[in-house]
Amino acid sequence: MQHAKTQGRRIIFYLLDGYAQHGFAAALEPLRLANDILRRPYYSWRILTRDGEPARTSCGLRMVAEGGLTSELHGLHQPDPPDMIVVCGGSAIPAADAKAEGWLRLSRRARVPVAALAGGLYSLARAGLLEGRQCAVHWEHFPDFSERFLTVNARQTAFEIDRDVYTCAGGSAPFDMVLRIVEDDLGPDVSNRICELALSERVRTAGDRQRLPLQTRVGIDNRQLIDIIERMEENLDEPLKLADLTPSTGLSRRQVERLFKRELGRSPKRYYLQMRLERAHLLLVNASLPIFEIAVACGFSSASHFSRTYRESYGCTPQHTRLQAREQSRSARPSQAPDRQFPDTKVA
Repeated sequence: MQHAKTQGRRIIFYLLDGYAQHGFAAALEPLRLANDILRRPYYSWRILTRDGEPARTSCGLRMVAEGGLTSELHGLHQPDPPDMIVVCGGSAIPAADAKAEGWLRLSRRARVPVAALAGGLYSLARAGLLEGRQCAVHWEHFPDFSERFLTVNARQTAFEIDRDVYTCAGGSAPFDMVLRIVEDDLGPDVSNRICELALSERVRTAGDRQRLPLQTRVGIDNRQLIDIIERMEENLDEPLKLADLTPSTGLSRRQVERLFKRELGRSPKRYYLQMRLERAHLLLVNASLPIFEIAVACGFSSASHFSRTYRESYGCTPQHTRLQAREQSRSARPSQAPDRQFPDTKVA
């Protein structure tokens, strides 16, 4: 988003139903603070929804929109199109929407930079805007997203910038991503001042981790144990034997088992199994893969073995978990009539 600093920037925030208010506010705040610092409206923004009706946040509030996609389409053919489109999603995976995805493709043909927050990433991917691109995916969405979009370089980072495509995992990370955009536009003096006003001590950069460090998440400081768990996380689809997990630690099998029992209250085998089941649970809730494929992706040799083990841990079958997730998704999703006014264009 490199422009002459004398120009103003016009940004469209496109709100998906169920978007996260936290992420949207975090993205908007650096723009507001930049205007305050400059004492002029350098950044302006419009809030759009699919049909111009208020959007529902993930916490049930309603955000009034300033327009819908139909009217916005005409603005793409004007000499002064928007400087960026930001698709705001939440923790839920949005339903496919031909109208919105067609608008995004046309926007890219008009060379408008695009960004996505949290689940908004799916809209960009379905529109074909992430082919061969590096993008940030929330760790909850990552198993499903990486299975659906094989040609996208998905990463579990806070945010990514790949040329004029900006992606963010959500949460508070939109603040960091938009701050980077402001710094590119206005320089480090303005971005540093924004940090001071927002009481932001640490600003993440593109590629930074999104999750807490492993030692913080599991509450341990033992470097040998952390190394083993990291290797487990990297090999959930094809579980390694304990002997293959420990060469770099110099520990014997018995020492590793005692270490797990003392620090985590369970055996290495049990801990590894729970990690695989957690990944399977995320796929059941978020992905449309057949249950057998989910079982294989999480290191189980058969669907029956997976189903039995899953039920022992979660108290219900994988099928029941999936049905519950689909029922919740249907009850939360607004009805949308098909719309064919946008051509199925390809992005060059």
